Amino acid sequence: MSTPRQHVTASGGSGAAPGPHAGSPHDPVPLWNIANILTVGRIALVPVFLVLLFVGDGHDIGWRLAATGVFAIAAITDRIDGQLARKHGLVTDFGKLADPIADKALIGAALVGLSMLGDLSWWVTGIIAARELGITALRFAVLRHAVIPASRGGKLKTLVQTLAIGVYLLPLPESVAPVAIGLMILAVALTVVTGLDYVVQAIRLRTGVRRSESETARAEDVPRVDVLGVDVAGEGAAAQDTPGDGRTVGEDAR
Repeated sequence: MSTPRQHVTASGGSGAAPGPHAGSPHDPVPLWNIANILTVGRIALVPVFLVLLFVGDGHDIGWRLAATGVFAIAAITDRIDGQLARKHGLVTDFGKLADPIADKALIGAALVGLSMLGDLSWWVTGIIAARELGITALRFAVLRHAVIPASRGGKLKTLVQTLAIGVYLLPLPESVAPVAIGLMILAVALTVVTGLDYVVQAIRLRTGVRRSESETARAEDVPRVDVLGVDVAGEGAAAQDTPGDGRTVGEDAR
């Protein structure tokens, strides 16, 4: 019987099927491969980005451009590590879990930073942060049964969030403000919709686990019965059918 873990596959990102250069399914994938190193590197760039963002009053053109550059580099690694993982068969459970966490750390830091500088409304940051923290907690809650990888909808959400934040970070003229606001509204909508999708995935996973456990318990409780209807599963049942003088039931009847 297959386990629920075997049924949870990725719809995109690092959880997709390995490419033609993937190794044998029996070959272990090293934890510290290039894809996972890029993911960890993206996490390490988060504090660098924040330092550059808050230099001076946070609105110096040079430092804002530098912060935007670091943000862009970190965001690009998200695309690269997923492609490398799929192409070279470097998909790992660590990568499936760490990749979305790295995205959330980068996006969350940028949103909080922009809100602290007064460039972005706190309600936008609050909605996105609540969703990201909630989904991360949900991933850890079901980690014992399976890893829920980033879906295609989740990747699209991250892409739109990244574009919107990039526009907010750049020192652009006020005429571009409607574009930035429109992108951010779309990002918030995708954030909510994909968050609900992850909740549905977790519920289905948990339901499947319970069903599997219930079926296993029933299979273990069913007694083994021979063709004559005699329970042969336990010694107690056989002992009740044997007279005290050692003869079998059939012999006593004869």
